[in-house]
Amino acid sequence: MNTNSNVYTIIYSAVIVVIVAAVLAVAAMAFKPMQTANIKAETLSQMMVAAGLGTMDEFQEIGNDNVLVRYSENIEEAFTVDLDGNKVGDLKTDKDNIELVDNFKPQDVAIKNHGDATLPVYKFKTGATVIPIYGAGLWGPVWGYIALDTDYCTILGVYFDHSGETPGLGSKIKDDPEFQAQFIGKSFDLDNAENPFDILKGGVPEGNNHAVDAISGSTMTCRGLDAGMDLWIGAYVNYLKAAAAATAGTEASTVTEE
Repeated sequence: MNTNSNVYTIIYSAVIVVIVAAVLAVAAMAFKPMQTANIKAETLSQMMVAAGLGTMDEFQEIGNDNVLVRYSENIEEAFTVDLDGNKVGDLKTDKDNIELVDNFKPQDVAIKNHGDATLPVYKFKTGATVIPIYGAGLWGPVWGYIALDTDYCTILGVYFDHSGETPGLGSKIKDDPEFQAQFIGKSFDLDNAENPFDILKGGVPEGNNHAVDAISGSTMTCRGLDAGMDLWIGAYVNYLKAAAAATAGTEASTVTEE
């Protein structure tokens, strides 16, 4: 074949494209288990940071396997609930079979449409209960985990992340420890399912324990995080109220018996 002909050029280009595509496909398959392991370890790390069981730097240092061990040793139970607050299934917690609900987009749609949402609940041996939140920031999704005390409304800790918020501005929901520290000790207003918590621009009025101060210069990101928190906390309200009532009843029974 004439190597200078158009036919040769087309065939040669097609062969190269096929070879490159095959190599990329094989590489993607080879790296997929590693990517899946990294995502799982990252998700567990975020939950445990919110629950006060370590820092992101620490979890990154100890490696994926040890993150799984840390989670498995500290989790009491994990399960899913529906929008009515009813338990609908268990999530495995042993190191080699950890189950998570970490694809938040379908759940977000189900919540908005009052559909069959499957909401994860992670209860740790420390007494912290961790739930996720998800919303839309300025440039993409924002999400996070919130750890609640045994009253199911007081915040013990949070961890937020994003897919592409503006560095130095919206990215501070993840990078600014002072912003996340504001949430500690605050609480959800479980009697207001539409607006259980606020991220307020310009400061928090004195006496308002259901709000934190927004990040300066990050109006759209904070609005998205605020809306996501309201939507997802509202979705959990029935479960949180029932769990709080059950805990209060158990404590009252214990006091009576004593």
